[in-house]
Amino acid sequence: MVAPLREFIISLSALLDGRPDEERILQEGSALLAKLVEHDDWLPDIYAQPHPQHYQQVLLHCDSSERFCVVAFIWGPGQRTPIHDHTVWGLIGMLRGAEYSQPYALDAEGNPRPQGEAVRIDPGQVEAVSPAIGDIHQVHNAYGDRVSISIHVYGANIGAVKRSVYAEDGVRKSFISGYSNTQLPNLWDRSRELQ
Repeated sequence: MVAPLREFIISLSALLDGRPDEERILQEGSALLAKLVEHDDWLPDIYAQPHPQHYQQVLLHCDSSERFCVVAFIWGPGQRTPIHDHTVWGLIGMLRGAEYSQPYALDAEGNPRPQGEAVRIDPGQVEAVSPAIGDIHQVHNAYGDRVSISIHVYGANIGAVKRSVYAEDGVRKSFISGYSNTQLPNLWDRSRELQ
């Protein structure tokens, strides 16, 4: 069941082994993530359960050198993030449902201001963020009556990265997101597949 995730991790690891620049990571990593999210049959149900009050950030894999991590975001109906940054490159692939990502930039006084229209991400689509191309956004489930799930890949262990949330009035607050789960899917037991 989790074989597509395992193959994605192997392929992304091989890409990063070549020490590519960020532009190549975003381009080739987006293609790899698009392949992963083109089918919605691999994410175990235990990692797809919404929380009634807030979105879940579920770690699926973290590279042993913390070069990248793979995270499922489980969006309950109408749930949203605050305006926030990442400080590392990131890829967002839509697996189930849909979400909106509203980009922001800081004005001269440090207040977050929307930059253009919110981008709708539908199943199979991938968006990128990074300090080089735009790193501040606010995300929300496009649906008020159902769950959406997106798969995020970050260029670090995002659960250990100091980041910021931004209030409309420019107040900036540091945070480290952590993860909602305490157990990871077993990607490496191939005994059933190889029998």
